[in-house]
Amino acid sequence: MTRVAAVDCGTNSIRLLVADADPATGELFDLDRRMTIVRLGQGVDRTGRLAPEALARTFAACREYAAAVEEHGAERLRFVATSASRDAENRDEFVRGVVDILGVEPEVITGDQEAEFSFTGATRELTGRTDLDQPFLVVDIGGGSTEFVVGDDRVRAARSVDVGCVRMTERHLVREGMVTDPPTPAQISAIRADIDAALDLAERSVPLREARTLVGLAGSVTTVAAIALGLKEYDWAAIHHSRIPVEKVREITGDLLASTHRQRAAIPVMHPGRVDVIAAGSLVLLAIMERIGAREVVVSEHDILDGIAWSVA
Repeated sequence: MTRVAAVDCGTNSIRLLVADADPATGELFDLDRRMTIVRLGQGVDRTGRLAPEALARTFAACREYAAAVEEHGAERLRFVATSASRDAENRDEFVRGVVDILGVEPEVITGDQEAEFSFTGATRELTGRTDLDQPFLVVDIGGGSTEFVVGDDRVRAARSVDVGCVRMTERHLVREGMVTDPPTPAQISAIRADIDAALDLAERSVPLREARTLVGLAGSVTTVAAIALGLKEYDWAAIHHSRIPVEKVREITGDLLASTHRQRAAIPVMHPGRVDVIAAGSLVLLAIMERIGAREVVVSEHDILDGIAWSVA
């Protein structure tokens, strides 16, 4: 086995996985898996730059992760950065900070690379299951972008588009620095229009409707699943590979869009960092399901982070 470490730094969160990888069996044995909401993409859609306070939050999390990597004795480390750092003019400042703390240069990957990592992480243990038809459509709803990948034992087509829970919230729901609670019908329609336009773009290169199983990744999807399952606290094992019907996703999305900050924050499984962006994230998921006619989404806790770990192993 090889002990590896992977860091996935996205628009809303930064995550760490330290695991032992067994290429012979295709299994990853988690030693440390954690997530910190840092909102690196704060304001990037508007300013084109990473905010100083966002960088400070991200570097603080990197210091914690560096200690964990050293404690577990990982042999190899790969740090992948996604949407926010692709878009920022001052991404060199971000790169220098990560190198100083973790000793590796963050790879600011393309949307297509991001999609391939997500597909590998999500489907490695699903391939061969008789209760799931192929091809898979893996959808990774991030903070700044959403990745679409269609494939079976390999990736057939992939596309990243610029809709995510943070980007849609900041673009349409923030007024004078405050998130509208609850959003107005006009704001919801504007978000939906952006999502539909992004889906049109994705469909130019990815045959979304050919998929037979929809696999959903990342915090917006797992939070919707946790709510659908009626969990009193976040339970990774219960959420992983749960199957949530579209009717339930529609119901939850409607409730979230009609709720206030206080009501969303009171949901037992709601991470504080997702309170203001979950409504937009759930709407992205619902729009995708309605576009392709999916009856359910298979929720995976294995995603781009696992794909990065396998690329190191």
